[in-house]
Amino acid sequence: MATIDGSTIIGESILISGSLNGDEDLTVRGRVEGTLTLTKTLVVEPTGVVKAEVQVKNCIISGAIVGNVTATESVEISREGRMVGDISAPRVIIVDGASFRGRIDMGEVDVEAERETRTVVSRPAPLPSRPALRPAPRPVPIERKMEEKTVAVAAPKPPAPPAPVAMGAVKRKVIVKRK
Repeated sequence: MATIDGSTIIGESILISGSLNGDEDLTVRGRVEGTLTLTKTLVVEPTGVVKAEVQVKNCIISGAIVGNVTATESVEISREGRMVGDISAPRVIIVDGASFRGRIDMGEVDVEAERETRTVVSRPAPLPSRPALRPAPRPVPIERKMEEKTVAVAAPKPPAPPAPVAMGAVKRKVIVKRK
């Protein structure tokens, strides 16, 4: 183990088994098994493996963690990172390409307070609507002139009358509308 600028580094060839507590940042390049409790940040580098229950302020995973992680601020799993276990933190970042299997708890949500906040917040004015894709229908004139005409209409011929009957023209009243 080495200490650089208030941060402790567990080297690649180091295995720590048991309970590890600290008040400074910790970088793991080797292995840690058991429980790990820090008041600051845990960084698991690509060569690092942590098989532990972890309680930290922040956690950045580029290696592997098997176990549950509880963070007071954030947990980030980078593209090289792998984790199996549950995460409990108010802020969780899982980068595209990362591997994660478990559940995430980002804290309790007060539904009633959330509704009140949403109703108090003013909504922006609606955007102007898009122009219609179809042309608008032509306006229909309100008043139309109507004329009455009498038109002679021939009655239809019956299908084969039994006796010859003279059929005359029938007059009907037709209303013609003009624009």
